[in-house]
Amino acid sequence: MTDDPIPARTRRPWTPRRVRALLRSSGPTSILFRRRIAVITGAVVIGVVAVLFAKASDEMGLVFERFVRRWPWAPLVTTPLGFMALVWITRRWAPLARGSGIPQVMAARNDPAGAARGLIAVRTVLAKALLTMGAVLCGASVGREGPTVQLAAAVMNLSHRLTRVALRSTVVIAGGAAGVAAAFNTPLAGVLFAIEELAARYEQRMTLMVLSSIVIAGMVAQSLAGDYVYFGVIGAHMPIASALVVVPIAGVGGGLAGGLFARAMLALADGRHRVTRWSKARPVVFAGLCGLVVAGLGVATGLTWGTGYGAARAMITGADAPLWFGPAKFLATLATAVAGLPGGIFAPSLAVGAGFGNLLHALFPGDSVQAVVILGMVAYFTGVVRAPLTAVIILSETTASRGLMLPMFAAAFLADGASRAVCREKLYHGLSRTFVASKPERSATSVERQPAETSGR
Repeated sequence: MTDDPIPARTRRPWTPRRVRALLRSSGPTSILFRRRIAVITGAVVIGVVAVLFAKASDEMGLVFERFVRRWPWAPLVTTPLGFMALVWITRRWAPLARGSGIPQVMAARNDPAGAARGLIAVRTVLAKALLTMGAVLCGASVGREGPTVQLAAAVMNLSHRLTRVALRSTVVIAGGAAGVAAAFNTPLAGVLFAIEELAARYEQRMTLMVLSSIVIAGMVAQSLAGDYVYFGVIGAHMPIASALVVVPIAGVGGGLAGGLFARAMLALADGRHRVTRWSKARPVVFAGLCGLVVAGLGVATGLTWGTGYGAARAMITGADAPLWFGPAKFLATLATAVAGLPGGIFAPSLAVGAGFGNLLHALFPGDSVQAVVILGMVAYFTGVVRAPLTAVIILSETTASRGLMLPMFAAAFLADGASRAVCREKLYHGLSRTFVASKPERSATSVERQPAETSGR
């Protein structure tokens, strides 16, 4: 008898050949090992890149604010000229950098290998970052979150190239979701955004990759930027009796307004309308006109420049704000979005939503201003992007208002239905089609000869 539970005839000896086989399958030179290193490295770099890009964009916004304070009427000239220059540069040298960045990542998941040479190539995203900061410097109503998603997907692409591992669609999705998490400091929102928007269908095998990428990117960004809440700790709540009255109006009204924005964006992107055909024939002139609208609104109001983060945060905290801010910011964001220059709509849409919530509070002055404004933000943002779960989690994480979760969910789902009644197609899904047909093998010169689609952020 022997004490060995494994019979001698079934034991496999550790021969040199077996050791080499194990090293090939799971050792440092194996594809599995290199893929894990690529994902972990990419997630760390995404956190760093997101923080640096955020700081650089914020600095450009401060430069513009100082410029406006010194020469308040100058933007009537500089902003339209800046729009024209940015669109000309984008069309000439970086046509795949136009718009938000989220539609590019959605298109990239269909052909990761081709996208690695075009939509999420290093050259494209470097141009994206610089041109987005240029848009902020011009006073455009743009955000940095959409471009961060494209930057993050490009970082994942680069990490896989350096480790000589093939880029897969799940990696593109994981990178883009990690970008959302790092941009807002909202890991859970990154997960839901991957499920609702970036992934055509949720695949079980991508779960670990998405979660690990988001957590790592979020931890790195948090360690660099500090443990902060995007809009500050608000902790808003609302009694059930009030919510039963406010939520339906907020949900339906915000969804209709957001759906109107999405429909206008898609209408100007499909090329079937007279205005669209004219804008495609004269893109630089059209961008100048859009810049003039943005400049006029900015000079007249003094509040619609840039992301709108400051105004949104002020309204969330209960500061008095003019009732016209929401409609004015809506027009400034739409004019910026259809101009065709790089930049996102996440932050501007939240600002428009805050303005809508401010209008709602005028109807319900007896209710908590913080709660009403947040409900307006959730409803309008859902109406624009048609991602109700993402909208709720983003606002709950960026305001620490977890006590308002149930009213926010109700408002978001009502807004989703109302937005669908106005615009049946999701905004980012519709805009991503303008990039699906893009051939990364073509040179910039050949691309520029094609009519550039207006794209959203």
